[in-house]
Amino acid sequence: MKTLIVVLLVCMAPFTLKAKVTMPPLFSDNMVLQQQSNVAIWGWTDSRTEVTVETSWNNKSYKAKSDKDGKWKVIVETPVAGGPYEIDVSDGTPQTLKNVLIGEVWLCSGQSNMEMPMKGFPGQPVLHSNMDILKSTNDNLRLISVPRTSKTVPQDNFKGEWEKANPESVSNFSATAYYYGRLLQQLLDVPVGLIDVSFGGSCIQAWMSKNTSVSFEDKKVPEADDTIKVPNRTPIVLFNGMLHPVIGYGIKGCIWYQGETNYIESNRYEELFPTMVKEWRSLWGEGDFPFYYMQIAPFDYSVFTPTEFHEKYNSAYLRDAQRKSIDKIPNCDMAVLMDIGEKENIHPTNKQVGGERLAVLALAETYGMEGFVSKSPLYSDLEIQGSTVVVSFNNVKNGLTSFEKKLNNFEIAGKDKHFYPANAVLLRKSVLVSSPNVTEPVAVRYAFKNFVVGDLFGTAGLPVSSFRTDDW
Repeated sequence: MKTLIVVLLVCMAPFTLKAKVTMPPLFSDNMVLQQQSNVAIWGWTDSRTEVTVETSWNNKSYKAKSDKDGKWKVIVETPVAGGPYEIDVSDGTPQTLKNVLIGEVWLCSGQSNMEMPMKGFPGQPVLHSNMDILKSTNDNLRLISVPRTSKTVPQDNFKGEWEKANPESVSNFSATAYYYGRLLQQLLDVPVGLIDVSFGGSCIQAWMSKNTSVSFEDKKVPEADDTIKVPNRTPIVLFNGMLHPVIGYGIKGCIWYQGETNYIESNRYEELFPTMVKEWRSLWGEGDFPFYYMQIAPFDYSVFTPTEFHEKYNSAYLRDAQRKSIDKIPNCDMAVLMDIGEKENIHPTNKQVGGERLAVLALAETYGMEGFVSKSPLYSDLEIQGSTVVVSFNNVKNGLTSFEKKLNNFEIAGKDKHFYPANAVLLRKSVLVSSPNVTEPVAVRYAFKNFVVGDLFGTAGLPVSSFRTDDW
């Protein structure tokens, strides 16, 4: 009889015990929600169960019923930036999310130069980061990271938590993202939330879904039960494991630092990158949200390539694909790093310059701040005048400068397609390029090598991107 009672109680347990509502780490204490928006909050409970969400900033109650798998979602209205607030969530068993801030939320993604933490990688420091870590305590800057996860099927959850900015949390957080968010928070004077979704060495194909509109060509798309041989360079696996769990969380926009792994696929990158951005925006359903990205820095990629150099191993082609993407992707812009690359270190130590250049773009273009220069000068067109070429640029309202140094990075070619070092004379807003070896010039290139130190700038100190006028 005792055995029968125990069996009956065990069988009845699923019907008598109520599961406590659960949510992904995105919805936890210390979270930041995008201000003045309709943002989604979701989670899981028993199937076909009503869930109530109450927000303290407006004392409104939102209700949803979970589906057959127990997933539920509500859309809540957020006010102007402020807090802290509380969010009560209940399916009969209540719980409270505390210290919730309303502000600006940014997704931060890419490969190792985005992932590189403030404390640096082993043997690879971040310039001046120790003092910045020491002084990083800021209740209005919140951070969350999605851990490295490579999956063949889309995931809905991950392990992590929102943290306030302080020496312990900042030391382990993306340096590029931290410097970006720190400047935004200081100048906007509102709470800022940063979501880091990055994986070192990852190719762009890993961040795209199985349903994307482009072919992955020679890269095999894994099936659900396949073994992932290369966790960061297999199509769709990082989209599934890391990005999918955060899709739909209310964001203002995205910053991106990736491309080094795809450096010999420049032609493909010109198609893949705009397609990825378009797919992410479609999945978020928030229109063409701002997308700011870093051009990869100069670096001697010959350490990764065969002894016999081949032109396709020149990473300047990938930088050029990124430059061209500015015109292909709506509501985007690119930060240029031609002045801080390191010949023998693919991870530039000066992460503050990069992160803050991205922030300056956002402050001008997304938040409408004025009175400063946010864009690097970009190649516009050329005019051939006999044996001399006049190269013109956009974003040079106040002109160009070499800071009193000789311009050494221009090359010029004729119809034979052979490039010679060029004499470059700087005018106020253009450059005259010529060579005694080229009497009938056709094309010009600037800083078009794997590693080079840029020597042409706008007067605000932002470097000119490397470029080529040819399509050879």
